[in-house]
Amino acid sequence: MEEATQKGYYLAGYLSYEAGYAFEEKLIEKDRFEFPLLSFGVYPSPSPAPIPTNPCSFIPIPSPPFNLSPEEYYAKIDSIREYIAAGETYQITFCVKKKFGFSGDPYALYNKLLNFQPVPYPAFLSHPQFSILSLSPEMFLKKNGRSITVKPMKGTMDRSLGMLNSLFGGIRLKHDTKNRAENVMIADLLRNDLGRICKMGTVDTLKLFEVARYKTLYQMTSTIRGELFDPALPYYTIFKALFPSGSVTGAPKIRSMQIIRELEGEERKIYTGAIGYITPQRDMFFNVPIRTILLTPDSQLPTHQGEMGIGGGITYYSTPQGEYEECLTKSRFLEIIT
Repeated sequence: MEEATQKGYYLAGYLSYEAGYAFEEKLIEKDRFEFPLLSFGVYPSPSPAPIPTNPCSFIPIPSPPFNLSPEEYYAKIDSIREYIAAGETYQITFCVKKKFGFSGDPYALYNKLLNFQPVPYPAFLSHPQFSILSLSPEMFLKKNGRSITVKPMKGTMDRSLGMLNSLFGGIRLKHDTKNRAENVMIADLLRNDLGRICKMGTVDTLKLFEVARYKTLYQMTSTIRGELFDPALPYYTIFKALFPSGSVTGAPKIRSMQIIRELEGEERKIYTGAIGYITPQRDMFFNVPIRTILLTPDSQLPTHQGEMGIGGGITYYSTPQGEYEECLTKSRFLEIIT
């Protein structure tokens, strides 16, 4: 990747969540994974993508189930609360998955989802072995010269609970004690991560508790910016300091990732990794692929197997039922169009 941009090429692609294990010796346990850890295309220049015309339809699964039953999910949340009570972590972002069948054109589905609920950081990746449809509202990082900005997302509120909640739920979210605590904890983690690669005294929190409104929910973000030691800092050094985003792990990051691997029991793959591009000038932009669908062609049928991760930040004061309801809320944008 370094050599390609030095030659004037653009890069566009992704890092899977599990790629984060390779940046920390304590997390390396194996060297083979179900899903490629990193994949980037090399391009002479950006070009517009065509607008799809093919129809798309789901195989009739009106409401794909989670990969955990409610009882199994509740037990996992109780285990996380025990880890927190023991002082091993302060917060864990725990993920479940929805798995389903799909027939049709993946790019047409991506555009249908994007038209239903526009988001600021969408991405579509077509690979010979899979397609990635990312309807992400979360920015991971933006680098422009020496300036580097991160925008972690923590805090969610459903918009479907009546007219007043739909109109004013964002105010409730902004002042909700639990969601504010989650948000500020992750903002502090990201400040520390940026401090590893930025000049002393340049890391600054620009915004705290900023609420964005989407069709089905409200979500809260914070914005932190710093000035890099060197605008030509190696890509490896930047990602080692920041990847994966603390918003999708918890705090402290390394111990949280160990607990996540133990409790989730399967690869997240593209979910909560990073999707983006790097220019020949070494500027870059990456989202955090939440609300992101992975479609894999079926080897026996002209259909695809789909999966989508859904996660939430678990603190000691989280309730299993409340967190399960939040996962349902976050997956609703997919169910509405199925």
